Amino acid sequence: MGRSYTRSQALFKEALEYIPGGVNSPVRAFRSVGDHPLFIDHGAGSRLVDVDGNEYIDYVGSWGPLILGHRHPQVVAALKKCVEETGTSFGAPTEIETEMARIITRAFPSIEMVRMVNSGTEATMSALRLARAYTNRDKILKFEGCYHGHSDSLLIKAGSGALTLGVPSSPGVPKDIAGGTLTASFNHLAGVEEIFSRMGEEIAAVILEPVTGNMGVVLPAPGFLEGLAELTARYGALLIFDEVMTGFRVAWGGVQTQKDIRPDLTCLGKIIGGGLPVGAYGGRREIMENIAPAGPVYQAGTLSGNPLAMSAGLAVLKELEKPGCYERLDQLTEILAQGLKAGAQKAGIPLRVNRYGSMLTGFFAAQEVKDYKAATSSDTLLFKEYFQLMLARGIYLAPSQFEAVFVSLAHSKEDIAQTVEASEQALHQLAARF
Repeated sequence: MGRSYTRSQALFKEALEYIPGGVNSPVRAFRSVGDHPLFIDHGAGSRLVDVDGNEYIDYVGSWGPLILGHRHPQVVAALKKCVEETGTSFGAPTEIETEMARIITRAFPSIEMVRMVNSGTEATMSALRLARAYTNRDKILKFEGCYHGHSDSLLIKAGSGALTLGVPSSPGVPKDIAGGTLTASFNHLAGVEEIFSRMGEEIAAVILEPVTGNMGVVLPAPGFLEGLAELTARYGALLIFDEVMTGFRVAWGGVQTQKDIRPDLTCLGKIIGGGLPVGAYGGRREIMENIAPAGPVYQAGTLSGNPLAMSAGLAVLKELEKPGCYERLDQLTEILAQGLKAGAQKAGIPLRVNRYGSMLTGFFAAQEVKDYKAATSSDTLLFKEYFQLMLARGIYLAPSQFEAVFVSLAHSKEDIAQTVEASEQALHQLAARF
């Protein structure tokens, strides 16, 4: 396939001199898949082009925000107008912030008020502070393999980059903070019930991705989310859905509207910024009115709700409101999922494809992947080889077994067909080695 990566290699070598690990977020380093990261020159639609001129069909999409693809005309126009006619940041209120809040509260029935921040980490960190203050309790419960950003209390058995690098928690997290975080196994409601039976009066909140994307895509078992809602309500704890990844990605209103569950607080990000740094957290009015300056719980941010992120995010949301968008995403992703399964079956390689909406993960595993234990039992060495073979065929996947494939509205049926064909070829090449 004759691809050269000379320029990327040189840039990475230089970056190592100035940036820890040569990257500004760990999973970008390609360590779990070997070799070196690609340095991207530009993107357009469903495609990426690296600095060596190699083109790829992109299934990372900036880790989820680019649901319309790269440089969508409406997003570009909104940003251009904002820069030329409005400005980038004021540290003062603008009308566009209220417009974003109005759309979010309309899309998510559980959100009556919302506060904008600048990242998913800020959103989850702030939501937990608010939950502790509201309940006057200190402990939180999270699930193995769910990643909620890198604030101290959440780097306990985390997913995403922490899982990829084999670091279940991070040095530098004080023991007393780590001691306030309880962990349970995703999809195992009995274990959560047992924890609540012993410590329920001390738990401020349960936080989870209702559909995980950070140990790969893992769907909630029937009754699991409903059981958590009942448990938290019974013990007076708050239920927090981290829909940073799934919010506006899997449906208008996220997983919670599809499952008909109203969490007490919801964290958002990614798509609502249209590819710019963003985050948000919101929920019931009586809870949210505890945030300063309405209440005593302090949280602030110089760039929160800045016009650039709001403009890009609104441009994306207005496109997603058009009829047929989510149906098209669902159809494309299902074609991809079925094609990947069929190719693996032909090659005789065990591949479990978990899909929810326009997100999917293919696990090299013999058993179904329903929890953290099953996800981490998948064959990461096989994934490493598969990743490299797909990259050589012009398919850009997340450089980790424990991440999601994101399909965008920019992907065509031809893109999907090309990807399925590349996967079948790669899997046959792998099968020939056994």
